[in-house]
Amino acid sequence: MREFSLDTRGGRIAGLRAGKPGDVRVLALHGWLDNAASFVPIAPLLPGLDLVAPDLPGHGASAHLPPGADYSFAAAVNGVLNIADALGWERFSLLGHSMGAGIASLVAAACPQRVERLVAIEALGALAEVPERTVARLRDAIAAARTLPGKSLRVFPDLAVAVRARAAAGAMVGSRLSEDAARRLVERGVVPVEGGFTWSSDPRLTLPTMQRMTEPQVRDLVAGIECPTRVIFADPAQPYLPDALRRERAALLPRGELVVVDGGHHLHMEDPERVAALIGDFFTAPATAGATAA
Repeated sequence: MREFSLDTRGGRIAGLRAGKPGDVRVLALHGWLDNAASFVPIAPLLPGLDLVAPDLPGHGASAHLPPGADYSFAAAVNGVLNIADALGWERFSLLGHSMGAGIASLVAAACPQRVERLVAIEALGALAEVPERTVARLRDAIAAARTLPGKSLRVFPDLAVAVRARAAAGAMVGSRLSEDAARRLVERGVVPVEGGFTWSSDPRLTLPTMQRMTEPQVRDLVAGIECPTRVIFADPAQPYLPDALRRERAALLPRGELVVVDGGHHLHMEDPERVAALIGDFFTAPATAGATAA
């Protein structure tokens, strides 16, 4: 993949790109605190695609949002559309992993006239919250935001320490991220500082979300995704999205199909050949009508 950068309405966006103009247009959206390197292992296995993997705002080598701005899902939707606009893409497909799959779900639901196809890996829709947690979530988010400016960033003496820290963080949430995969993300996700390296990502990304949708709202959103959609989940399921719930959501897709395979949260990095085979010619196949949710 080759480097690119774009000036968008939301700021400077960096990223990686594979394929060539004239191929099928696909925006690849990475997960939370990951970056465009998330798609390096799988990109060569998806021929025929003009695959554009941006570092989403605040991640990797892209610009942080201005002071006072929030990293909300609504802002992320506009961020993706800004990238597509800067590329000159009116119509395109989406490939998303984790947070990126959640954002892609929102874009597909909000702008059916622009999204041709969607592959969502390890997420569908947004994380939900019960209404009774509204006030507690808001208070926690505001308190964390007010204390963030006084916190110092962790400095790693060398890249090897940062790689081990990233792999360990993945293990804590069940992602089974290998050291090789962690190294890809770390090399793109750090900046040199006095004494070593620190994360390049915006510290505001670690703040609690002020407000989340309820589960009925998420289900309405998923049911509103009109384009052909393939959802790929790893088994075992992540604690925040149990298997029964993700199957219920996938069944709401008007033109969707669900695939569940053994693996970890970063299965597109750990087993790219298998995931590429599951994607197959989905992006390049002619559009078909009908629902195939499973």
